[in-house]
Amino acid sequence: MLDGIVNAITVVGRTVVVGGSFSEVSDANRRTTYLRNNLFAYDLHTGRVLPDFAPSVAGPVYGLAAGDGGTVYVGGEFHGIDYQRARGLARLRLSDGALVPGFEPRIGGGMVSTLARHGSKLYVGGDFVSPRTALARLDATTGAADPGFTVTPGKPLTARVKVHALAVSGKRLLVDGTFTTLDGLSRPQVGLIDIGGRTAKVAAWRTSTYARRCAPEFPSYVRGLDFSPDGRYFVVVTTGGPKGGICDTAARFETYAKGSNVKPTWVNATGGDSLYSVAVTGAAVYVGGHQRWLDNPRGRDSAGPGAVSRPGIGAIHPRTGKALSWNPTRERGIGVKAFYAHSTGLLVGSDTTRLGREYHARIGMFPLP
Repeated sequence: MLDGIVNAITVVGRTVVVGGSFSEVSDANRRTTYLRNNLFAYDLHTGRVLPDFAPSVAGPVYGLAAGDGGTVYVGGEFHGIDYQRARGLARLRLSDGALVPGFEPRIGGGMVSTLARHGSKLYVGGDFVSPRTALARLDATTGAADPGFTVTPGKPLTARVKVHALAVSGKRLLVDGTFTTLDGLSRPQVGLIDIGGRTAKVAAWRTSTYARRCAPEFPSYVRGLDFSPDGRYFVVVTTGGPKGGICDTAARFETYAKGSNVKPTWVNATGGDSLYSVAVTGAAVYVGGHQRWLDNPRGRDSAGPGAVSRPGIGAIHPRTGKALSWNPTRERGIGVKAFYAHSTGLLVGSDTTRLGREYHARIGMFPLP
């Protein structure tokens, strides 16, 4: 990718789909340049850009999810694709980039920031106001809103409610964002929703961890999240400024803990630099942002006692919460906004061109142990 930033990655079969804000991409050999408006796809094994998948997306892409039958769901801040109306959410064919007929979501009043496909359902988060406020469950084929899902985020810390990230594991949906309530129940910035029944309901899980304040310019500071492969725990990463506490950290929580003040199992602090994305593989918790350090709870925009250098990307031991020795480094820039872990490796998307001490223009892949 030759300009801009990667915001989202997904894999459909052997095809990698990349979304963000950009205009040009090239093959892995850097011999051919392709014009691509905010969305492109390439072969996972060869790095070859798919020449026939070239939809023109009229605005940034923030969320992607794999669909059936060689399709992909695309969410973002756009009003059209290839001069056809598509507000915030669309389903496209990988074969030719065309809109899939019959998928007609009614997203309105805002953008889509995150997507998660779960069987026949598609979970959608953002700051939209319809078909529901900021969070919806749609039929993955038609795009119709599911009447059995009415959980509503409320009482935002910012001007409007926004869901930043969501993930699904088994019968639990994990969400974070600017909200402080879910269905009127106190859930400051993070909440779990039971989706196993006919009607979704807020789980009996609450943490006051993110009720604490960070820097004034970050009234809401939760960003990325991810479940472990077995769904037993999850990790949340934050921005927030060099204030300490839970600001600029990664924190592990147990999915099936219960109570009104669930504590994190561990917290790893950068000491003043934002984390935006996280991928949990079981062997490691990979975190990305524009951090300089990990293991730095006493740092205040500086390296405190025990801090380890991990510029832009790092890995944390899932049980101890301490940084692993893995330290490929990357140009920090704005930061890593997208991870995608799969059997072949860990895909990393950002806004810079140096990753693992090599040239990898805004997207690269590491083998997984």
